[in-house]
Amino acid sequence: MKLAAAAYPLDELADWAAYEAKLTAWVADAAGQGADLLVFPEYGAMELASLGGADLCADLQAASRHISDLMPRVGALHLALAARYGVHILGASAPVIDAGRIVNRACLYTPSGQSGHQDKVIMTLWERDPWGVIGQGPLKIFETALGRIAINICYDSEFPLLARAQSAADLLLVPSCTEALEGYWRVRIGTMARALEGQCVAVMASVVGEYPLLEAVDTSTGTGGIFGPPDKGFPPTGVLAEGQMNQPGWTIAEVALADITRARTAGNVRNRAHWAEQTGEIEVEHHVLA
Repeated sequence: MKLAAAAYPLDELADWAAYEAKLTAWVADAAGQGADLLVFPEYGAMELASLGGADLCADLQAASRHISDLMPRVGALHLALAARYGVHILGASAPVIDAGRIVNRACLYTPSGQSGHQDKVIMTLWERDPWGVIGQGPLKIFETALGRIAINICYDSEFPLLARAQSAADLLLVPSCTEALEGYWRVRIGTMARALEGQCVAVMASVVGEYPLLEAVDTSTGTGGIFGPPDKGFPPTGVLAEGQMNQPGWTIAEVALADITRARTAGNVRNRAHWAEQTGEIEVEHHVLA
């Protein structure tokens, strides 16, 4: 299968038709390159706030509610595109009002008309305050025609026990939105580490560029990347494909589930199998060498 990771710029949208045309063009582009799974980034749906105008965008809570109200329509569009092009799509994550609170939600859509979602579990400092986004489980694994898929939204990829709980997954999707270069590298290093530990393939998508309409996403740095364990059947660097920094477009790599199975069962290391040896109380001795 071919995996596609987006480096996605946010646009000021004149109307819904502009959003529909943009998303259709992006999906058609990836499908035209043979992609089977498309991964859009964290908070890529924030551009939908522009449909409410500049005054709404100036109020982050109001913008979040506006986007949340649009998500059923967004979901229907993604399902239609997934069916039309015969692809699986991880849609860009969005602030969604759930039981009166804002969560950061990414939805997975299949060409057969199925969908599921994963909420971000651990919030960054800025998401907590001033935005007021809350973390919410449970973690999930989706059984799909492409294999078992798990999702770690951005900051979640930096916490190994989350992906460890999802280690039955073959593919780990990491939609990301990072302001600065160091933020991008924190998520990328976490994503590559999770691919190493879980002996899986991890796909990282990023928002890129300037978007002064919304403080939450006014500057974004990143690119698309697809990573595997640095072992048999994979590049020695673990990098299957990476885009150019801050250049919009798709990064695509071809992956076989058999290669993931081979790495797990016949690789030079057994990170995933040996993880259990860390369990229990780990004794640490402190020695003074002053």
